Amino acid sequence: MGNVIVEMEHISKAFSGVQALNDVKLELREGEVMALLGENGAGKSTLVKILSGVYTRDAGTVRIFGKEYGDLNPTTAREAGVAIIHQELNMCRHLTVCENMFLGREIKGKFALNNAKMEEEARHYLDELGVDISPRRIVGDLPVSKQQMIEIAKALSVHAKVLIMDEPTSALTSKEIEELFRIIGRLKEQGCGIIYISHRLEELEHIADRVTIMRDGRFITTAAYKDLTMDKIIEHMVGREIKERFPRIECEKGEKIFEVKNLNAGRLVRDINFSLYKGEIVGFAGLMGAGRTETTRAIFGVDPKTGGEIWLEGKKLSISSPLDAIRAGIVLAPEDRKKDGLCTKLSIRQNIALPNLDVIGGKSGVLSRAKEDALCDQAVSELSIKTPSVEKDANTLSGGNQQKVVVGKWLVRDSKVVIFDEPTRGIDVGAKVEIYNLMNQLKKKGIAVMFVSSELPEVLGIADRIIVMCDGRITGELDARQTTQQEIMRYATMFENKLGKVEGRTEGKERG
Repeated sequence: MGNVIVEMEHISKAFSGVQALNDVKLELREGEVMALLGENGAGKSTLVKILSGVYTRDAGTVRIFGKEYGDLNPTTAREAGVAIIHQELNMCRHLTVCENMFLGREIKGKFALNNAKMEEEARHYLDELGVDISPRRIVGDLPVSKQQMIEIAKALSVHAKVLIMDEPTSALTSKEIEELFRIIGRLKEQGCGIIYISHRLEELEHIADRVTIMRDGRFITTAAYKDLTMDKIIEHMVGREIKERFPRIECEKGEKIFEVKNLNAGRLVRDINFSLYKGEIVGFAGLMGAGRTETTRAIFGVDPKTGGEIWLEGKKLSISSPLDAIRAGIVLAPEDRKKDGLCTKLSIRQNIALPNLDVIGGKSGVLSRAKEDALCDQAVSELSIKTPSVEKDANTLSGGNQQKVVVGKWLVRDSKVVIFDEPTRGIDVGAKVEIYNLMNQLKKKGIAVMFVSSELPEVLGIADRIIVMCDGRITGELDARQTTQQEIMRYATMFENKLGKVEGRTEGKERG
């Protein structure tokens, strides 16, 4: 391990009287991956935003390559060799790859911008990462995984030696994650120090050298990854022992409650057929682009259907909008919580109340503040939403607590089918268990639960039945207790595997 390149000591930071960081320390060495771990709200993002100049600290010292800095800003942090890749990528989608990479630091010629030079340099850094993307491509036309590689190339182009990655794999497929890990290995060889924030703890064994753990805005411990067990890491993160990461409960499978017949909606929803039963959780697995999210959107009435039928409790439904689905008793917690699940400029109270005005108003149509208070208190209590007040704006919450608000607003409805799309993406292990327990509560009540997840251990650990999709079709249906990750991946790659195309489609149709 190389020399110490970042030292942060006695760092404190408060927002509106709420102490986000209290006497925190962090040390990073050249050529290492330091995994920065903690639950949502632990202060991880606040700490790295201080290092990258997004926030100023209230107290403490920051040294980068031995030089002590006062109040950093994004420019001085970049000049010091620090670059950050945020969980939600800050790309200008209408600009090209090259324009994004050189935004704010354009190379100028004698009379105009030297576009040829910028494209040449952009191509050089993309080639260095082994990424085959034209610098002239519009960023908005690229998948998230490619946008992330562009951010890394941008960091290389400013000669960053301290790279911060905040949840870099949350939207990547397994193949793309492997490619990212390969790039991280190359950066380590070049002496780059990497601060890696992730809630996917299983990733750490592949890349982490050391671990720093935070809890409730405080430093807890630092240790070599090899000296810690997974149980000990989780215990440090949550302050208690979590005996079961995937709490599964057994319920008697009830009658069929929900059925989708020959559903079609665009290229990625083709002839979808499946049923849900009372008291069961059905997981939808598959690679990115398999059509899982598109299926949920078509069912919920977000995207138009070109064919097929949806039945609930033996009655055929006509769903042409989300309002139709909600009134029928079908609700969706969407994949992109900020874009589709929350009004981030509204308060927690307003987010919970907004889709439930019919419940709060009742038959009279007059809104009851007492009933609204009760609904908000129920959601905050049952999901342990961490907030000083329900009057706080939703955008002040951590990612995990925002997800809880999205789920919480549906708790008060007499819903019969609850659909979760990537419900635990970007949230910590403790919050994940709370979401799993919520699913189990719904299951015990006889509510049919359908959830999409890209994390196979999660699907295997929580679902009773697993439906696998590939290229817009259902290719397999499996008993979660009797299958493996390898078998799921075989069905998930059925149309990519030329040897399995003929045999696989037949087998998948029989099982699906």
